[in-house]
Amino acid sequence: MVHDTLSPDSASPVPSFGWTVSTRNRASSFAVLLVAAMVAAGIVVPFFVPRAVLQDLFFILTMLTLAQCWNLLAGYAGLVSVGQQAFVGFGAYVMSAAVILGGLNPVIAITLGGLAAMVVSVPTAFFVFRLHGAYFAIGTWVIAEVVRLSLAQWKVLGGGTGTSLPSGVARELPGTRLLAEWFGARPAQAADMMCYWLALLLASATIGFAYRLLRSKQGLGLAAVRDNREAARSVGIDPNRIKFAVYLAAAFVTGLTGALIYLQKARISPDAAFSVTDWTAYVIFIVVIGGIGTIEGPIVGVIVFFILQNLFADYGSWYLLVLGLLGIVIMLFAPRGLWGLFAERTGLQLFPVRRILAGGPLTKNIKGGPHG
Repeated sequence: MVHDTLSPDSASPVPSFGWTVSTRNRASSFAVLLVAAMVAAGIVVPFFVPRAVLQDLFFILTMLTLAQCWNLLAGYAGLVSVGQQAFVGFGAYVMSAAVILGGLNPVIAITLGGLAAMVVSVPTAFFVFRLHGAYFAIGTWVIAEVVRLSLAQWKVLGGGTGTSLPSGVARELPGTRLLAEWFGARPAQAADMMCYWLALLLASATIGFAYRLLRSKQGLGLAAVRDNREAARSVGIDPNRIKFAVYLAAAFVTGLTGALIYLQKARISPDAAFSVTDWTAYVIFIVVIGGIGTIEGPIVGVIVFFILQNLFADYGSWYLLVLGLLGIVIMLFAPRGLWGLFAERTGLQLFPVRRILAGGPLTKNIKGGPHG
């Protein structure tokens, strides 16, 4: 029996045979320092870049957060959802209602948006978890459309045409006035800085949560459920319970992200907030080209997506055609994505979650990584 060797944080000895199980490698130790340096640099970036660059960074961070949430669902839980826009839009609408109707502080309103998205995911899960495969994907999209049509009838928030948030609402974020007073930033610039820092915090926390989860026993169980539901059940894992927990967590973070995005935009409408293209299709593209089932994949994917968007966005339908063609090429020649291809060639993993069993007469992998 080696059941006591699944500690995610460090090598755990097996008394009988001298085995050890670990997920760490030299690259991951370096990655910790690299990530810490990048986060530290990200904190001070707003003081040295113009507002346009800051808004671009905000876009990258929020899309990265959405991509990590979808990757957690599809890449690790096997839940291929095409209805994540339901949580983006619902979180954004609850935030808008809290600000416009309740006069609440934006931070509280954003938090309420995330909590509301998590609450609405409970009845959503009740229906879609009865479906499997393509039916699950279609079911999530149908529910997102139902939520969109329902909120489009909410006349107090503009109905189908939407509404704008009160002027300068983002300037009420904590610290905005201090930035304006201490560093001479204009109110709009200070508001963008605060939104950027919140996006940086959200992206960092999401990546940290995903990495911690996947290195835990729960993450090992999640991978087992994804690979073989019945086999996982036979060893005492409840597939529905673990998938439900991941679904709720992804909905909460997605709702937070949607609320933050539309606080920064300062205007909301049903078509924009529940756009399947903006909040699901692009997110799927990011994860697929970067590498589904890896934490590094969405990071690579969002950078590639941002570059392509800036290069081809002015070409109308050609822009979507290029994205589609690139996605097809990647799926044909590098089905594990760009990062998967790179990792396969180099053996490099910055965020390893695959268990390595070592210390005995042979060394082998224990299932738990993105592809076994």
